[in-house]
Amino acid sequence: MKEMTLTIQGMTCHHCVMAVRKELTKLPGIEVRDVQIGSARLIVDETKVTPALIEAAVQDAGFILVG
Repeated sequence: MKEMTLTIQGMTCHHCVMAVRKELTKLPGIEVRDVQIGSARLIVDETKVTPALIEAAVQDAGFILVG
């Protein structure tokens, strides 16, 4: 398990936060610790989820993963 902090571009409000949280919680192997405007803090089981899947989830929510 690895703790990660993502930087997310394009989030401006509470609805953005909820959209990102919703998409990330769909992924197996992710525990969402916190989502705020512009960032998300996760605990990730790297045997179950890849960085590409995390990026795709952020994109599905309508935002851009910066780091």
